[in-house]
Amino acid sequence: MSFQHTETDLPLENEYPKLIRDRIPELVRQKGVEPSIRKANSNDEYAAFVLKKVAEEAQELSKAETESNLIEEIADVYEIIDALIKAKQLSPEEIAAVKKEKRQKRGGFDDQLIMLELPKP
Repeated sequence: MSFQHTETDLPLENEYPKLIRDRIPELVRQKGVEPSIRKANSNDEYAAFVLKKVAEEAQELSKAETESNLIEEIADVYEIIDALIKAKQLSPEEIAAVKKEKRQKRGGFDDQLIMLELPKP
């Protein structure tokens, strides 16, 4: 499958400053524009921008209109989750174990259940 970037114009996508992929400055320069960029001042600042980027990518995923766009946005979400795991120095194995435990205790989403309201006790 060939990757074709989908342009969007969502509010979170247009908020600056924001975390960008490593090659974006190069791609902007190819369009004849010099981007204003800096490196994160600390790992804490970087992690905060990664968390904001998670929200941006989730919003873009929720607005995907085609299958190829859906695949592109899922890939972006995977990429930023990997960055968050690395930034927070978390263990992918620990995350997988918690995911497995939650699935065992609360289930997954396989049954496609929708709660209409929470009954009052």
